[in-house]
Amino acid sequence: MTRYLSFILLGMLVYACTSKHNDNSPQAAFDLSLTRQETDSGRITAEVLFKFSRIGEPRVSPNHKLVVFTVTQYDIPTNQNRTNIFTVPAGGGEVVQLTSGNAHAWHPQWYPDGSRIGFLSDLSGSVQIWEMNIDGTGKHQISIIEGGVNSFSYAPSGDKIWYTHDVQIGKTLSELYPDLPKADVHIATDLMYRHWNHWEDYAYSHIFIATYNGKTITGGTDIMDGEPYDTPLSPYFDDSEIAWGPDGTVLAYTCKKLTGREYALSTNSDIYLYNLSDQSTTNITEGMPGYDKYPVFSPDGQKIAFISMKTPGYESDKARLMVLNRKTGQKRYMTEDFDQNVQSVSWNPDGTALYFISGIHATYQYYTMNIHTGSIRKITDGDHNYTTLALAGATLVGEKMTMSMAPELFTVDIASGKEKQITFINKPIYDHIAMGKVEKRWIKTTDNKDMLTWVIYPPGFDSTKTYPALLYCQGGPQSAVSQFWSYRWNFQMMAAHDYIIVAPNRRGLPTFGQAWNAEISGDYGGQNMKDYFSAIDAIKTEPYIDENRLGAVGASYGGFSIFWIAGHHQKRFKAFIAHCGIYNLESMYAATDETFFVNHDLGGPYWDKQNKTAQRSYATSPHKFVQNWDTPILIITGERDFRIPYTQALEAFGAARLQNIPARLLVFPDETHFVTKPQDAVLWQREFFAWLDQWLKK
Repeated sequence: MTRYLSFILLGMLVYACTSKHNDNSPQAAFDLSLTRQETDSGRITAEVLFKFSRIGEPRVSPNHKLVVFTVTQYDIPTNQNRTNIFTVPAGGGEVVQLTSGNAHAWHPQWYPDGSRIGFLSDLSGSVQIWEMNIDGTGKHQISIIEGGVNSFSYAPSGDKIWYTHDVQIGKTLSELYPDLPKADVHIATDLMYRHWNHWEDYAYSHIFIATYNGKTITGGTDIMDGEPYDTPLSPYFDDSEIAWGPDGTVLAYTCKKLTGREYALSTNSDIYLYNLSDQSTTNITEGMPGYDKYPVFSPDGQKIAFISMKTPGYESDKARLMVLNRKTGQKRYMTEDFDQNVQSVSWNPDGTALYFISGIHATYQYYTMNIHTGSIRKITDGDHNYTTLALAGATLVGEKMTMSMAPELFTVDIASGKEKQITFINKPIYDHIAMGKVEKRWIKTTDNKDMLTWVIYPPGFDSTKTYPALLYCQGGPQSAVSQFWSYRWNFQMMAAHDYIIVAPNRRGLPTFGQAWNAEISGDYGGQNMKDYFSAIDAIKTEPYIDENRLGAVGASYGGFSIFWIAGHHQKRFKAFIAHCGIYNLESMYAATDETFFVNHDLGGPYWDKQNKTAQRSYATSPHKFVQNWDTPILIITGERDFRIPYTQALEAFGAARLQNIPARLLVFPDETHFVTKPQDAVLWQREFFAWLDQWLKK
């Protein structure tokens, strides 16, 4: 359901930096400084959280000397954000701001010879491709594409560009009923009529290949002409699903060439090769029924590395590293003996090794593999997450974060694993804001397994005092409780409100082997729920935790967990918060967008009475135990959440109040599965802690 998404371009500038630009539009400064009250308190609040930078899209220059990246400013009073582009030397040094003004600038791309930087901007009124010198001067628009551009990349030869652009296929409402211009209705005849956060509008993201003469792009051939499919895949539209061959004569792209019911039931995306010379398209993953994504050409163009999932319909299957030999067509499963997932793959310059990110014990590390022997070596170690990877000579460059640090750029020496931080965007905040201690514990489960559980303590923790505690229930449902930094479910902010956080990696979460990850499927009300109780029961015995002031919180599958725990907790908890949670598995089944998910995780439809797995799943639906609810609950949802429709929250709230259980309902009309608008997000945090304080701090 909620898959971790590191796409966000957005962040805030909270330090003085060099700015070189020639935008002629005025920029109204956002006041991002900490107030006297904030510095005196020394703790994270919702308002302070929006003064953190959000670094994104780091890309290394061809000569490995510079890293270009994005940063965005958020402004709570105006409910706005602003994205800009920066550079920093790969070895560390002065950060230089390249763009400014009221327009957004993002998606930076190095021209192949490193002489300039392409990027997307809405300065001219629509999103177009622009270029600038590496010092930020000489900005000029190079595309005029009606309807705008979604993403782009230069061919290695520099004379072509692929870009993605929305193409209308199928009639819009105004075309069906031109005499009813004010009519507003969604009409569906098949599934996938809505996806994640948008209704089907019969516009599809297509790849175009255009000629580039160094000043403007011309032409623009739609290589998916007439096809009702998206590339990159909806809903994330990740441009790393598209890759140029090293000589610029072939393009690899990911596409799920299915529609309607078939699309909703399947995860079968494939990788296609488009030959520019004869305009032919070949499916290179034919017969592989799961997700196949993220093609990366070897430096000589003879091999393609990609990520593949074996099981059809299982979005959280093992992410396998595959390498295709283009001459023989042979596919080699490189990580068959490696019980971990793989992401963010890159080749070394001579094609003898691969670099990638993989999760281990709720952290995400850099790894390298010898392409000939298949041997794997872990490069980094420690309690952190690396989320992006780029090669800069003998070092890797990427974003690193922890529960106590928002993402910053680091370099890592490939041979030694030695790290160096090269951006310090949030230092002015850390200078004034204290972080609580993060502790790793291994707890025995009811079936005698070891479960990693993070415990986060308030800043200035005093073991002679007693504190209320919160059990954190993770979403996903297959997403690790790793060393992530969140702008909503932020453990440090919870701890700053004088709560001790208990965050277990219960059954069904990755980075502990595929068997642990898979155990949740078909068993939503089973062992993983016992794991939650094991974690809180073990930690609440500490003398500094008041076991009479325990709460439990969670979103998505974590929200399901809260609804389920509410009917089974035997008075452990005094307050609950469920965000966008599943309450009724039966009404959820046919209302969610991606049917393959519920088919795999629940076992099938509720009407299949002969399906034992499905019937066991539906028998554990939280609504079947609502008669046992006895604890105050805050329920939150967004009306534009099409993954877990907001009616799930309405059902749960109605059931609570009809039983006279104290409850509060927040419905955000213009939010989705996530709450992202600044003022909505601040309101969310205020309601979150007001509810907990009301029931746990009396």
